[in-house]
Order: sequence, then structure tokens, then C-alpha cells
Amino acid sequence: MPTSRGAGRYAPSPSGELHVGNLRTAVLAWLFARTSEREFLIRVDDLDRVRPGAAERQLDDLAAIGIDWDGPVVYQSERLPNYAAAVTELTAAGRTYECFCTRREIQQAATAPHGPMGAYPGTCRQLSEAERAAKRAEGRVGAIRLRADVTEYEITDLLHGRYRGAVDDLVLRRGDGVPAYNLTVVVDDAAQGVDQVVRGDDLLPSTPRQAYLAQLLGLTVPVYAHVPLVLNEEGKRLAKRDGAVSLSDQRALGHTPEDVVAAIAESLGYSARTTAELREVFDRARIPRKPWILEPIGLFRQEGCP
Repeated sequence: MPTSRGAGRYAPSPSGELHVGNLRTAVLAWLFARTSEREFLIRVDDLDRVRPGAAERQLDDLAAIGIDWDGPVVYQSERLPNYAAAVTELTAAGRTYECFCTRREIQQAATAPHGPMGAYPGTCRQLSEAERAAKRAEGRVGAIRLRADVTEYEITDLLHGRYRGAVDDLVLRRGDGVPAYNLTVVVDDAAQGVDQVVRGDDLLPSTPRQAYLAQLLGLTVPVYAHVPLVLNEEGKRLAKRDGAVSLSDQRALGHTPEDVVAAIAESLGYSARTTAELREVFDRARIPRKPWILEPIGLFRQEGCP
């Protein structure tokens, strides 16, 4: 049910443990919501790469560092009819088509003329019904793509300002029948009344696609804030192989959840040991614009603190 006062959210994928980069983004999403009098929601993206028990451990870790949320946790696997309805709506409006391209064919294809670099070239966009039937007869199962009528779309981000990014004929439903992320995130945010989306800045390039899709569906586009990631010493996105990067790893080293919160707070330029303390002093204008660099093991060293 949409909330009358707006909401922020955090939407982890239960493919494994949350690392400190995930926890830092979750803390920021929580801070943005709580300091703007919004509700805060948790939604589990369990449509792909699900590891048994991972969702429960992730929720336990979020609670351990002091993140609370409103209402029940929502699981995307329970919302498949909502995504199907959105695809049906777009199809009825003539805005979808079947795509029979394999991943290799897409990678080998040239970019669409006049389109952004790396855009899907529209190989299947103009197939006739006979040609589509022939593809099916070969045993190919089609994905459903959006028939976009723009190549770019502009959003406004609280940290990055105006941002114009590429839009192509994005996948709405994969060939295996699983709804695609760019569709599910749009449908769910609108259904839950999420009007503020705080997430890692690696997702910024895909945001214009989502905002454009929301507009086509007649949905309200949220306010976005894409925050810097946590990186390893090589400047690459943090991963489990980078050492003691999860809450359980830190506990095994003798550190408490409060120690982890303190390190996250320090990375944001604050001195606090609980999320409640951090909430009292948080100012979104002070968010660092550079990524946080972690040492391979132990507690954390932060570079580029404001």
C-alpha cells in the first residue's frame, strides 16, 4: 500500500551476505528517509540469484546496525502479477515487441544508427509476424522489449544534478519469463509509494531508462540520490574476496555492529556509534562525492573524507 507521506527504501538481492558497501548504502537510504519524515521500506529482489537463508541474514544484519523499517518486508517473487500487468499495458499500447536475439548476437551487433553507444540496435524491432513465427519454430523463446521512442532521457539527481542518459529498447521480460530489473523496480516503487530512491552511483546510468518507463506507465518518477560506492584498494567495486567486508567477518575479528556503524559514520564525516546518533547530525549536503576506499582486512580506512 502506498504511504501518504512518501517513502524511501532499500532493496537487496539475496545472493549472499551484505558487505560494508551494501550496509553503508542502506544506512544512507535510511538516513535520507528518516530525516525527511518519510517511511522506510525493505523490498527483497528475489527474482534471480537467490541463496537459501541469505534474505534472513541480510535482514538480521540491517537490524543489528540499527536500521528499522515500516510495514512488512516485500518479496518481489510474490508480485509477479503486477509485472505481468505492466507488460500487458505496454503491449496493448503498441510499445513492446518480441526479441529473439541471444546475448552473443547482441554483443556482436553494431549499435543502432544514431543511437547511444552500446544501445540495443533493434534487430528484432521490425520483424513481421511470419518472421517471428519462424523464430519460434526454430525453438527460440522471445524476450519482451520496450519499443522506446527516445534515445535519451533526463533526470535530476540530488547529488549529481541534471543527468541525461541513454534509453534503448530495454528488456521488460527475459526469455525465461523472469521480469527484468528495470521493469520491476519501476512498478514496485510506484506501488509502494516510494518517492525517494537512494542507491549506489553505479546505477545512475540505468536511471533515465527507469524514469522514462515510469513516465510511459503514467507513474510518478521518484527523487533520486545516487551515492558513492565503497571500493577496494584497487579502485574496484567491493566484493567478498576483498577480506573482512561483511558484518559476520567483522564480528569474527572481535568488532561489534557499533564499530561498523562508527566506521561508516566516519566515512561520511561524522563521529557516531549508532544510526540513531548519526540521524541527529546527518546533513545530506555533506555526503562525500568520492568513493570510500577499504583496506583488505580489519576495520576501515577512509580516503577523501570531506
